[in-house]
Amino acid sequence: MVLAAGMGSRYGGLKQMDPIGEHGETLLDYSVYDALRSGFEKVVFIIRRTMEKDFRDAVLSRMAQVPYEIAYQDLDSLIPPDIFSESQEKGRTKPWGTVHAVLCGADTVKVPAFAVINADDFYGREAFDALGSFLINPKITQGYLVPYRLEKTLSEQGTVTRGICEIQGGRLVSVDEVSAIAREETGIFAAPATEDGDKTELQPDTPVSMNFWGFPRSVLPALRKYFFEFLQNPDNLEKAECYLPRAIDWCVKSGLLTVRALKADADWFGVTYKEDRENAARHIAALVADGTYPAPLWQPPAVS
Repeated sequence: MVLAAGMGSRYGGLKQMDPIGEHGETLLDYSVYDALRSGFEKVVFIIRRTMEKDFRDAVLSRMAQVPYEIAYQDLDSLIPPDIFSESQEKGRTKPWGTVHAVLCGADTVKVPAFAVINADDFYGREAFDALGSFLINPKITQGYLVPYRLEKTLSEQGTVTRGICEIQGGRLVSVDEVSAIAREETGIFAAPATEDGDKTELQPDTPVSMNFWGFPRSVLPALRKYFFEFLQNPDNLEKAECYLPRAIDWCVKSGLLTVRALKADADWFGVTYKEDRENAARHIAALVADGTYPAPLWQPPAVS
């Protein structure tokens, strides 16, 4: 399940469709390629209806051999009419967040387990291999997370938001969505939650969620419950987003889901800001040069 409906406000455009590879490939092209060669059988793209034509032209036109479905995440998708009306009175224009995105694609999940990724992140084949080896279990009951080291997920262009994870004995204990994280001369810090608060220092090796998750299908009712409780709070209706890490934290602490943290020797990079694109393009070019990916990407025998 590829979350691709974002608006890219900090990036200044639809970064999920920005060409990074030499032949017009986007970052999600490489994720889809890695997923298929790691054993995943179908891709579901979560997009907004207004971007469908551009998405088909810029991305799907290259993926003739990829089994995929499209699901739509629009402002009124799954939202009760009275709540949607109230949100419009408040002037809401922002999407409802990553939990909403997953729920918009829920009806496409016909198998015991599924993975969730962001469209604008590169996760690495090793991460897909690690996750796929567990999701193949038809009796799966727990979730999985591939965490990354915080220091390797920062941007030189500005602050980032990351899911800060506490992991004990290979199990996820908590995940906290922390915003305004940046590297400074003396370390890595998150901005204070209040104007008179202190900055929080974070260790470079802190494990973080980059929205690379594996779930049993049985988690969907819990996510629905969390999301519709989120909608009951009037303060959330103007512009608040319902984030997947916070929902998983609630599921874990409520005893509704156990999440295992997997180790994968994988490198992450992404495009939070427009200036990150050059760095991502260099990474992709290096991976093509060492034979990790063909160029162009979608050519036989891209998927065996």
